[in-house]
Amino acid sequence: MKKIFVVMIVLGMGMALSSCADRKVSRVNTNEVIDLSGRWNDTDSRLVSEEMIQDLLGARWLPVYESRHNQMRPVVVVGTVTNKSHEHINSETFIKDIEKAIIKNGSVRLVQAGEKRQELRTEREEQNQGYTSPETAKKWGLELGADFMLQGTINSIVDSYKKEKVVYYQIDLELTNLETNEVVWMGDKKIKKQVSDRAF
Repeated sequence: MKKIFVVMIVLGMGMALSSCADRKVSRVNTNEVIDLSGRWNDTDSRLVSEEMIQDLLGARWLPVYESRHNQMRPVVVVGTVTNKSHEHINSETFIKDIEKAIIKNGSVRLVQAGEKRQELRTEREEQNQGYTSPETAKKWGLELGADFMLQGTINSIVDSYKKEKVVYYQIDLELTNLETNEVVWMGDKKIKKQVSDRAF
């Protein structure tokens, strides 16, 4: 009986404390910078991708390629961006930000990679199995072959003491000629965040 009484008191106190907690959710502008945890976030992903693509497409390799190919725009495919940092980072979101920045700039042509490319090939295969009219079925062998592949890594270093820490991120990207394996551009972006849990 005494144990039941104690359990009921503990549950009652827990319910009382939880009812005091007030949670408020509000809509904010998606471009607004909100950094709650100090971890990698959407702002980091967007700003890094935009700055690095601006650097990539302003580098010397692009006019050199255009001068050798009658001012044709090169075709780029975005490969793997490997997360080697201390935290979980959805690299697919970062890759999408990179692709959007490339499309927005318009200096190069972008082709699909990986699973999306395979899905397109599956659709093309089904179109050519008699389900689609011959006039509208898309032909094989007309894909744009990429001239260059963009790949990269996300690394981090954490320095902490008591309730303070500094988180350092380094994002490296490199562009490689697919025919020759020549690296034609390398770029990096560094982010440093100081996080303090001290009460003021």
